[in-house]
Amino acid sequence: MNATPGLQKKADKIDRLAQLTERTETTSGAGLWREAFRRLRTSKTAIIGGVVIGVFVLVAIVGPWLAPYSPTAQDWRGEVFPNQGRFVGPRGENWFGLDHLGRDEFSRMLVGARQTLLVGVVSMLIGLVAGAVIGAVSGAAATLGGEPGKRLDTVIMRVTDIMLALPSLLLAVSVAAVLGQSLTTVMIAVGVVQVPVFARLLRGSMLAQGSSDYVLAAKAVGIRKRRIVLTQIMPNSLSPVIVQATLSLATAIIEAAALSYLGLGNPDPAIPEWGVMLSQAQRFFDNAPMMSVYPAVGIIVTALGFTLLGEAMREALDPKLRG
Repeated sequence: MNATPGLQKKADKIDRLAQLTERTETTSGAGLWREAFRRLRTSKTAIIGGVVIGVFVLVAIVGPWLAPYSPTAQDWRGEVFPNQGRFVGPRGENWFGLDHLGRDEFSRMLVGARQTLLVGVVSMLIGLVAGAVIGAVSGAAATLGGEPGKRLDTVIMRVTDIMLALPSLLLAVSVAAVLGQSLTTVMIAVGVVQVPVFARLLRGSMLAQGSSDYVLAAKAVGIRKRRIVLTQIMPNSLSPVIVQATLSLATAIIEAAALSYLGLGNPDPAIPEWGVMLSQAQRFFDNAPMMSVYPAVGIIVTALGFTLLGEAMREALDPKLRG
């Protein structure tokens, strides 16, 4: 059966990224990364992405101490009347105004950054670890496992292709609906979406390394296959995985916000998280649009930062772009 255009496009993009492990005989792994970092230092895209990520991470770390008020305190509850469409916008003591419960919006944005970063990083790590294990097994089986290994690789990749064929948000919503509403559910659901991407990527990278001269030499001198995989093929297959991890952080933040927006996130709406804040603000968009704008801009800019840095890293490591 032929792959659908959507699946083929996803698979081709992942396989193209996997080709970043292909190296010339005169280029060592360390030299490859040194050249990549040299390119990154002169890349405006990488600099912009790095600055955005740096600001976001800094805010996430120190935000709770910088917040002028408690993010859950309804100190100005008597000044807002959502049912009458009366809200308080930006002013001296409340830089971003108040939300529908009289809480300081600026404080909630600062504290919510940490929650958003936590969800994104944990989700990415879940996908990375699970996907790397699956991809390593598949890649090792296809590279050094002979005919039985190739059959195992085929089975694993067909399951991976099925997961890739499903729309990522639909898959995440399905997992979240089964596990129930919680912050942990969001992390697991978004992490599951990332698993087939990392699995196929690492497997492709290992296949690209399997025919390298150093692998052939190791087999010729009788080194055990397990040792070849763990000490030779795997370390040299991680470059595209690192790039994908950066790109996946952007995807994880967006999808986690989407699940929270759909009501599948943290059941406690008092805990600030940008996706939850966006979901709460949608009811009052006509009278207080800025309540939606603040978390939306935060999500978009943060995801853009990770995307810019990830794309810059991909270009810096791409053999076809290295002079």
